Amino acid sequence: MAGPSSRPAAPGGRNLAPWAVRAETSRGRLYPEPEDPTRSPFQRDRDRILHSRAFRRLQYKTQVFVYHEGDHFRTRLTHSIEVAQIARAIARRLRLDEDLAEALALAHDLGHPPFGHAGEEALDAAMRSHGGFDHNGQSLKQVTMLERRYAGFDGLNLTWETLEGIAKHNGPVRNPRGYIAEYDFRHSLDLSSHASAEAQVAAIADDIAYNNHDLEDGLRARLFTLEEVAALPLPGEALAEVKLQHPGVSPERLAPEMVRRVIGRMINDVVAETERRIAALDPPDADAIRAAGRPVVAFSEAMAEANRAVREFLYARMYRHWRVNRTANKSKRVVQILFQLLVGSPQMLPDGWRERAGAPGSPACARAVADYIAGMTDRFALEEYRRLTDPALPG
Repeated sequence: MAGPSSRPAAPGGRNLAPWAVRAETSRGRLYPEPEDPTRSPFQRDRDRILHSRAFRRLQYKTQVFVYHEGDHFRTRLTHSIEVAQIARAIARRLRLDEDLAEALALAHDLGHPPFGHAGEEALDAAMRSHGGFDHNGQSLKQVTMLERRYAGFDGLNLTWETLEGIAKHNGPVRNPRGYIAEYDFRHSLDLSSHASAEAQVAAIADDIAYNNHDLEDGLRARLFTLEEVAALPLPGEALAEVKLQHPGVSPERLAPEMVRRVIGRMINDVVAETERRIAALDPPDADAIRAAGRPVVAFSEAMAEANRAVREFLYARMYRHWRVNRTANKSKRVVQILFQLLVGSPQMLPDGWRERAGAPGSPACARAVADYIAGMTDRFALEEYRRLTDPALPG
């Protein structure tokens, strides 16, 4: 693996906090490459993620609503872009490396299968006897193995810091399984420690975007009303503020105004709480953040409670809504049947995948089929399901 060398500084690098990850001391890439004369290693990582096939496929992968249910609902692609914007905003205020935070935000959902969490649950159940399925591990697998764009290596050959953040942005991985354990065995990511502050920023930006934008999409889908949302402490305060400042504002403007104000409050809270934790820890460098024993990028206790209230509301009124449940159950069945058919008859897999699968029903076959299905968009999964189950359709 390449070690630290003379590298172009990231924009604003002179103003980075002591505990920020620094491009010039990166642990490098698994396969050494010449440095880019104009971009930092983390800018290159971001660009490689943006140009990957897995990133493009997020356009037709479910956030909550399947792609054909409406053009204005979030997809995994729009969600990832929104997470990246929030992550950059927080990283800038905390004087962290914005490019690393953005790269991690853009990569965090690359391993999601079709149909959102319903698809992940179905694949995890199907793979139970073969180590299960986890989208974080699949994201790592996508960028280290499954992407095949470069002549010299599989994957994107991202920096150690980006791979670390993908594997453990939600915290230490105490009992790694599946691909994360396999990869860590040959290229250690120090799974027992926390990730960098930049990775923690990407994780909390995901929480901020997820809850707020699901509120907006749930309102658009008429799963609940603004009056019900107004009973929640944080969104309710924002709604009251909008109505006071803009009397008679139309309902279609109320939800976006509410969401942007709540996001602003949450970002301010994260910055203030993180600065408080940093002041108490007084870390000399990025490794001190990893060794801190708890996250340093976090909500205050009051904001965490307000965020939990929103999440509980969404679980009750959106994620468990009968319309969402119907779609989720149908989606799970599509994934289950695709898996059963392809594991039992891997000769139906396309070239490349078929060779990798090997014998029907074998562990290698199950893993190849899971990788194949995980890479599908909602649209392709539905088409493949029809091709494999309808004798009247050509293969």
